[in-house]
Amino acid sequence: MATNNMVEIRWHGRGGQGAKTACMLLADVAGLQGKFVQGFPEYGPERMGAPITAYNRISEKRCNIHSFIYNPNYVVVVDETLLDSVDVTGGLKEGGAIIINTPGSPQEMRPRLPGWTGKVCTIDARRISEEILGSNFPNTPMLGAVVKVSGVLDTERFLADIEESFKSKFASKPRLFEGNMATLKKSLEEVQIG
Repeated sequence: MATNNMVEIRWHGRGGQGAKTACMLLADVAGLQGKFVQGFPEYGPERMGAPITAYNRISEKRCNIHSFIYNPNYVVVVDETLLDSVDVTGGLKEGGAIIINTPGSPQEMRPRLPGWTGKVCTIDARRISEEILGSNFPNTPMLGAVVKVSGVLDTERFLADIEESFKSKFASKPRLFEGNMATLKKSLEEVQIG
């Protein structure tokens, strides 16, 4: 965790990819673990495929900051194409990490992040979700990746807490419950930290 006991995460995605949902799920589970949390989106043009940004603050102490996050500890890029149009590493703290949804390795992504010398992590969220869920839902694998890379939550407790959340969310769709849990577990194993 960050030295001030607060971890700030900025999510970059496109409308319809579930970045906001993953951000809110992370906030819910962190709250269940007794953390003080904030989870909120920022929208531009609200349409499918438009770039969106979402934010998490997770802290051991009450947080009185109520602004966007300009200097995150972690950046999550749900859509690799945003690397070409958005300054995803802008403000990213030196000791932090960027987590990118891509089939490429951390070493392959580094040249696409000019000026960034910190950690680059990758996960093929599309492949994982298509293999397990049958469709491209990158948000669940990206959620697992950010938990693994950041260490902001205990992994075993995270899985137990999210299982409870998914049980109620997918109560009428047991296949989605099982699929999302399998997707999370696979992403925790497969995220590459470079």
